[in-house]
Amino acid sequence: MRRTLTATLLTAALLLAGCTDNHPVAPDDAHKAPGGTLRVLAGSELADLEPILADMTRTTGVKIELDYTGTLDGVEQVTTGTAGKNHQAVWFSANRYLELHPDAGSRIGTQTKVMSSPVVLGLKQSVAKSLGWDTKRPSWSEVADAAAARRFSYGMTNPAASNSGFSALVALATALTGKGTALTAEQVGQVTPRLRQFFEAQSLTSGSSGWLADTFMRKGGVDGLVNYESVLLSLNAGGKLAEPLTVVYPTDGVVTADYPLTLLAGADPAVKDRYQAVVDYLRRPETQKALMERTFRRPAVPGVGMNEKFGGSTLFELPFPVKLDTADALIDAYNNVARRPSTTIYVLDLSGSMNDDNRLTGLKAALLGLTGADTSLSGRFSGFHQREQVTLLPFSSAPMAPRTFTVPPDTPGPVLDQIKGTVNGFTANGSTAIYDALREAYKLAAEADPGRVTTIVLLTDGEVTAGASLKDFTGRYQNLPPGTKAVPVFPVLFGESAVDEMKQLAALTGGRTFDGRTGTLSAVFKEIRGYQ
Repeated sequence: MRRTLTATLLTAALLLAGCTDNHPVAPDDAHKAPGGTLRVLAGSELADLEPILADMTRTTGVKIELDYTGTLDGVEQVTTGTAGKNHQAVWFSANRYLELHPDAGSRIGTQTKVMSSPVVLGLKQSVAKSLGWDTKRPSWSEVADAAAARRFSYGMTNPAASNSGFSALVALATALTGKGTALTAEQVGQVTPRLRQFFEAQSLTSGSSGWLADTFMRKGGVDGLVNYESVLLSLNAGGKLAEPLTVVYPTDGVVTADYPLTLLAGADPAVKDRYQAVVDYLRRPETQKALMERTFRRPAVPGVGMNEKFGGSTLFELPFPVKLDTADALIDAYNNVARRPSTTIYVLDLSGSMNDDNRLTGLKAALLGLTGADTSLSGRFSGFHQREQVTLLPFSSAPMAPRTFTVPPDTPGPVLDQIKGTVNGFTANGSTAIYDALREAYKLAAEADPGRVTTIVLLTDGEVTAGASLKDFTGRYQNLPPGTKAVPVFPVLFGESAVDEMKQLAALTGGRTFDGRTGTLSAVFKEIRGYQ
């Protein structure tokens, strides 16, 4: 879910010159900044800017409020006009996909690039050396061939949920065409078999770059990451990796995040002044150097010297698709053909308290949205995929009989209708046997095809009132086989959930919690899809 970061930026100078990519930054002795608040809808990866924003408190009177969101959700909010109701600017890692939408032009105004980071491959030093990539840069085709041969494993964010994953997918698909031009919808179909081979080596997925990096560092057992250069360098600098990463820069190019702080259309003069004060400060040479040193992102201002940690000095920027249907076809190809198929197990509380406050209605709406009822942009890409195995495991005083559905690749409609029928038949009564139900979920996970990506989602609105306790479950969990034990649980905080206990459960299993106590369960279930 989104979370808000507020940095109070106090007493300083408004820089005089307009801050575009081709203009110099104004001197520090300009007139005083205008004060006030700039409310910004931002990508979640910008959380690491908190120290920079803390430094800014000494130099400007503008207060920035960053409201974090996922990539697709952010694009949808901008294109539908929802973003403008509560925000004055947006700050995503890139605007390229947003700008392909026909409604985007009338929604956004001035945009200023603040920093940059290419999406590249990081491999453990020993693995990079075994591939010869510690001394010789490979092409994306060579990377794909090595992945197909299972010469390395990697983690990557979900391209339907995160910009780093989508940027990597664009770079890989574009390079595999061998054309050097922007990808077309026809070429997506041509390269999909190679993409499928590449994703056979993926063993870790995520809806955010930060969570992916944290999980990689915590879990081990994965050879590398496809992620922002800044994330890979930060992992190396953190000193917590058992083995440092070698950053691999493909010879045929990359797609780079340029982090444009973007004013929404219709801003009044006072808001424009606040925006200009902020971007002017962020593009000061001193700030650009701080961004490099603290976040390992490259400078956006010409003349600021590059940190020696940055490699691939001759990076070639691959072209981004120029048509929305091409970008969407690429996401569809990933979801339904190229990626490893998934097994998703939904452990669903149908105890009596789910009758309160339309909770059961909200649960049904969230699941029905994943069957195609949600036709929004985020709904389209977060629905159940072709080849996906979906298990519904309801529980109350005890686990109920699970229902498993496999969505076929050619005619998914009838199976999706079966899921709808099952969900619509849910009724709530009885007590809450959370951990008895989770034990059954792990039995199902143990039977899942190891070639699938298996995850468990737990939705409960209260504390345990029947059956095993968390302590009991923990003892059983610790004795699971390694492969089964690696399946994460994603608890959804809802109603009167035992928050601390759910956080312990997520930490125990390598998952994370999602907050469904505000907003809608539909939004939460769509967010979780990025991790499945």
